[in-house]
Amino acid sequence: MAKTFQLEIIATDRIFFRGECEHLVITAIDGLLGIMAGHEPLVTVLPTGELKYMVDGVWKYAAISEGFIQVMPDKAVILADSCELPEEIDIKRAEEARQRAEELMKQKQSIVEYYQTQAALNRAMNRLKVSQKHFK
Repeated sequence: MAKTFQLEIIATDRIFFRGECEHLVITAIDGLLGIMAGHEPLVTVLPTGELKYMVDGVWKYAAISEGFIQVMPDKAVILADSCELPEEIDIKRAEEARQRAEELMKQKQSIVEYYQTQAALNRAMNRLKVSQKHFK
């Protein structure tokens, strides 16, 4: 049985990663999902969260926003709104986005505006968490 599988992580602005991967761990809509070569086929929704993938025995981490994953036994494809390495995250900008979203959450908003603000807050908090956890 193969020990690696092809992983493609495609964000709206770039191909984030394309190559062989040994292991992938990502938060799916219904909990953590671990992927290795030979995994059963599946398609699921990805909320904003952290992903980690192993290449040549080394774990790599990224902050990912909403998207989808398709898994086949020999390949996984992630389509996401954004994907950033911890060192690519502008901490000051993420902190400002968090503060803006928190201020907006205190104001009266329509249901749609509320959910959009909540999503923005989740993205900012995720970017801060991943950058502080993994960028040294």
